[in-house]
Amino acid sequence: MIVGVPTETADGEKRVALTPPVAEDLVEDGHEVCVASGAGEGATYADADYEAVGCEVLDDREAVFERAEVLFQVRGLGATDTETDPYREGQVVVGLLGPYEVAEDTLADLADRDVSAFSLELMPRISRAQSMDALSSQASLGGYQATLMAAEELPKMFPMEMTAAGTIQPAEVFVIGAGVAGLKAIATAERLGASTKGHDVRLEVKREVESLGADFVELELPTEESGDEEGYAVEMGEEFYAEQRRQMERVVPESDVLITTAAIPGRPAPEIVTTEMIEDMDPGSVVVDLAAETGGNCEPTEAGETVEVDGVRVHGPTDLPSRVSHTASQQYANNCKHFLDNLLDEEGDLDFDFEDEIVDSTLLVHDGTVRNPHIDDGGAEEDESGDGDDEDPAADESDADDAAADGGGDSADGDGGDGDGD
Repeated sequence: MIVGVPTETADGEKRVALTPPVAEDLVEDGHEVCVASGAGEGATYADADYEAVGCEVLDDREAVFERAEVLFQVRGLGATDTETDPYREGQVVVGLLGPYEVAEDTLADLADRDVSAFSLELMPRISRAQSMDALSSQASLGGYQATLMAAEELPKMFPMEMTAAGTIQPAEVFVIGAGVAGLKAIATAERLGASTKGHDVRLEVKREVESLGADFVELELPTEESGDEEGYAVEMGEEFYAEQRRQMERVVPESDVLITTAAIPGRPAPEIVTTEMIEDMDPGSVVVDLAAETGGNCEPTEAGETVEVDGVRVHGPTDLPSRVSHTASQQYANNCKHFLDNLLDEEGDLDFDFEDEIVDSTLLVHDGTVRNPHIDDGGAEEDESGDGDDEDPAADESDADDAAADGGGDSADGDGGDGDGD
């Protein structure tokens, strides 16, 4: 099998879909690997690093598309603003493909070319798929980065200290959403010594929040139907959100840092925090809205921008995993390799086994047919446990347990404990 890795074309994208150590594993497994020159530079991997482990480095990006049978990409199709890449007939594409944004004409074009496209955003939330769950691995890094961003900008220290000059009170951090990114944000804030609170509409995640050392903020809301039988948060009515916002008015203004993570895949993010709540925060406070790319959880959020509201800076970052591109690429490369391993039969040939939930759930286009499994299954479900991405509450629970066991360490191990981390 020839695996190809082109350079990424999305603005500001520094990650690479395959790192030299993982590429070496593929070569040892009998695969050929070709990499576009410069593909790893943004993640601090030089062409020579790939050549040293047996990869072929190609000067021409399009040559990768011509050579490869399977392509690994970080962002493609609906996840970029660029034109469709030059996929050739019969090629297999694995990546974050923006299934809710990709145009039907684009999918039809891929079908005409007999391309098979797997969208990792649609990974089912089952234990066997954790090592392939790119959303979890990247969202965890986003939660970590969000907390560091806030800590750097807040004009206060996070930890409490007793000094000869007096006692320094800890910063008050409030995280809305206890999915992978939210739990990581909570764990990081606790490590830095902040006084941390977390909230989620699903009361069953209270234990996960508290296991990280944070207090769980429980609002008086009708949450009995806030999650489905698999543990997903579901979209609630506007009356519910209005009451949630009303009760948030007593919690948000008390916070020095607010991190929001609630998202609904394929739909605008729910607006939970109003401008008035942010105006009531102390000047110098910081808001980081991880749902900015889909509209934001905070009324004044602007994607990719920082706005100021009465002395409070509201950040709407859309590239947090890319800011730690080396680690993010390590995690993502492992996700892709695990996915390819699952796709191959015992002889090492591609096996499109539709009895496999992983294959069936992620395959957008195959054999000349547009499948769109996420649409056929009734569309997106809300993830207000949220992470800026669609996350797995079941995975979150085990991840939080891992974090509690190691004293509040990595709260999300979407790679299933294989040492890859998140």
